[in-house]
Amino acid sequence: MNWMEMPPLASLRAFSAFAATRNVVEAGNSLNVSHAAISQQLRALEKHLEIVLLDRTGKSMTLTPEGERLARALHLGFGAIGDALVELTQSKQDRPVHVSLTSSFAASWLMPRLPAFQAEHPDIQLALDPSPALVSLDPGGVDVAIRYGAGTWPGVRTEMLLQSPMVIVAACNLVGEKTSWTPDELSELPWLEEFGTTEATNWLARRGVGHGPNAGRISLPGNLLLEGLRAGQGVTVTARHFVEAEITSGQIIELFREPENSGYHLVTGDFPLRPAAKTFITWLRRQAGKM
Repeated sequence: MNWMEMPPLASLRAFSAFAATRNVVEAGNSLNVSHAAISQQLRALEKHLEIVLLDRTGKSMTLTPEGERLARALHLGFGAIGDALVELTQSKQDRPVHVSLTSSFAASWLMPRLPAFQAEHPDIQLALDPSPALVSLDPGGVDVAIRYGAGTWPGVRTEMLLQSPMVIVAACNLVGEKTSWTPDELSELPWLEEFGTTEATNWLARRGVGHGPNAGRISLPGNLLLEGLRAGQGVTVTARHFVEAEITSGQIIELFREPENSGYHLVTGDFPLRPAAKTFITWLRRQAGKM
């Protein structure tokens, strides 16, 4: 197809609208323009093609045989485009809201609240993707990520959802009554980490301990990490919010606390969000505000 020889789309749309209605006023109404604008586009199309498409000799304009042929082609073409757009739009809206988040956040914060979301929005499907890996946010892929940090990631939009400092914690039955531990001493204890992370080694290294946990490190899903922590199977790094109740009750001992300028952020790409994703994010904000 030689695009340079194609008439302007506005002229083709005006002609197709006239062919469907056989009336310039109704054609103008269908395109939300004046009947004079339709007449101007029809003349421009005939001039561009150098073909008479309309018979103006009677009381009302009619299509010439050439005009009828073009009208049939445009009806098929615009009809196919319209059907494809409806199909694409519908499939986009029907696609579940894809949420990337850590399994610890999913198990400790989101999952207990999801029944309320499903009751409020039964027509919106969610696809939770629990993984510590950073994901690319592109149209048609992940709609929203929930990630821990200071919110300074480049190329994305971020919004604080849940502010909570990171803490180093252990169960009483692991550390006993000793409340003051140096990083070197902690490295002698077993550590628990979520799959795909190196938080234990990184935390110790930032404090001058050049080796990992000497008593071993167990990697496990985030939802099992907190269970292992409460059972006294190791020291771990976690958001304080997830263990506040146990710290208050004395079951878990807080050994170190990071600065409080970090937390879980809503992370979205630099592109318009689907209505369903917007609804889910609005609900997340409300849930965080209830705390």
